[in-house]
Amino acid sequence: MAKPTKGDGLLILQNRRASFHYELGERYEAGIALTGSEVKTLREGGGDLTDAWIDVEDTRVWLKGMLLPQLPHTAFGHEPRRARLLLLHHAEIDRIRKALTQKGMTAVPTRLYWKSGRVKVELAMAKGKITADKRRAIRERDLDREARAEMARVRKGR
Repeated sequence: MAKPTKGDGLLILQNRRASFHYELGERYEAGIALTGSEVKTLREGGGDLTDAWIDVEDTRVWLKGMLLPQLPHTAFGHEPRRARLLLLHHAEIDRIRKALTQKGMTAVPTRLYWKSGRVKVELAMAKGKITADKRRAIRERDLDREARAEMARVRKGR
């Protein structure tokens, strides 16, 4: 993967399962404290956000459960699932902490991307969906896929 330039906003990782399991609300952009080998892993396209969550402890916000596998050819390694510090303003941390005290609310990372040569995390305040909502989402997705396939078939004249 090519080295990103300033201001390009290239997507690194996306948590597609988050929008299926949760109703996503307010979103925040945060910096993330990474080591050199972790950045190298992200440049190589490795990592996984599906099991990650956000935890607020005192005045710090942590990204926990994100997998960044260790590359075999790096001199200094890192722990693949360590807690990583998120960099936010105090007012944003207070708003997140207040939202998390509400019943059923959680914070999930939705994507990792490059911004001005730095790695940023988008996190969303989320509320869990019930099973019926998940079934409805699957049904709507299937109907949309069938409609697009039918329109493509009609366009081709078959």
